[in-house]
Amino acid sequence: MASLIKQANCRYWIAAFRDASGKQHRCSTRETVRTRALAVAHQYERAAKGEGNRVHVREAFTRFYREHYGTDIALSTTRAYFGRWLAGRKAEIAHTSYARYERTVSRFLDSLGYGADQDLNELTKNDIERFRDVRLEKTTPASANVELKIVRMACRAARLEGYLWQDPAEKVKLIKDRNHHERTQRRAFTMKELRKIFVLADPEWQSLILFGLYTGQRLGDLACLTWSEINQERGEIRLIQRKTLKPILLPMAPALAEHIATLPLAPASSPVHPRSFAILHNQGGRAAALSNQFSELLVASGLRAPRTHQGQGIGRDGRRKVEELSFHSLRHTAVSLLKDAGIPDAVVMALVGHESAAMSQRYTHVGKEALSKAAASLPLL
Repeated sequence: MASLIKQANCRYWIAAFRDASGKQHRCSTRETVRTRALAVAHQYERAAKGEGNRVHVREAFTRFYREHYGTDIALSTTRAYFGRWLAGRKAEIAHTSYARYERTVSRFLDSLGYGADQDLNELTKNDIERFRDVRLEKTTPASANVELKIVRMACRAARLEGYLWQDPAEKVKLIKDRNHHERTQRRAFTMKELRKIFVLADPEWQSLILFGLYTGQRLGDLACLTWSEINQERGEIRLIQRKTLKPILLPMAPALAEHIATLPLAPASSPVHPRSFAILHNQGGRAAALSNQFSELLVASGLRAPRTHQGQGIGRDGRRKVEELSFHSLRHTAVSLLKDAGIPDAVVMALVGHESAAMSQRYTHVGKEALSKAAASLPLL
């Protein structure tokens, strides 16, 4: 039977109740009067145990909430809530990340079928596990886990906002990739491999390769780079990473500074790599077309097998093969060369711009002098 707990540091009574499995829960009643708080606690327990018809329980709880608090309880269909939650993320995350959230929400709602238009509290753990398992059949465990985390975030927000009484995604487990080490992993370039690519590249791609090697930044970020973000006098590059929206300050390696000095002068607002910037803009910010161009360079240099146009029977949404070399490998190359030169991990991570907020805080002690020495340690291409 539901009971009440009074904590010394809280003015409200805490409801203690059990769900249908016998697990105990505690939740604030937001009441200071004991009799009213006990009534809330009993309703919490009835809802948690799902006593009787689920629809009747919800209606009874909704009626109680209206009579007790004078307002209607927050109700929404799964489709409506996920749509509002997604719209709220648009201003908070990068464009490419938002596109992934959007695809995930669309896939999740499609997996629910007619259930997407039912009350959000009809959503079950089984619904979310089924979505996770279907996605695993079509993509890698890592990608399936990312999509599951997005659904988890939406469900947690719904619970905090009062739309969900219990979070059905809370206990849905991530996938353990037991074959992780057997899968193809991206690796760093050797300097010999980079020189082969460099000789075959046109001037703009040569510039992108140099920027990639000496800054460790992603292709999309380098294609967006403008002259206003480069300070040649101070020998610095200041940019905001599109993926993490994190501002970073990069000291120029001497070889990169020499290369930048050879580039034609342009207004501050102009892109450093005009053709790549235009391609990225025309593709809505997606770097796939540029990545494909770099793949062609890898094929021409003999570092990747030519891609055939014969179907593999996996469909557009199927699991793709991970290539061991791509433009992102320049990021791995920069990290490997810095570590080979004996640069401390903290300096390496600060130089390339670590993705984790927790790790970024850990590296705030890294000074400009250490970063400059690290950049200067990179070899000439």
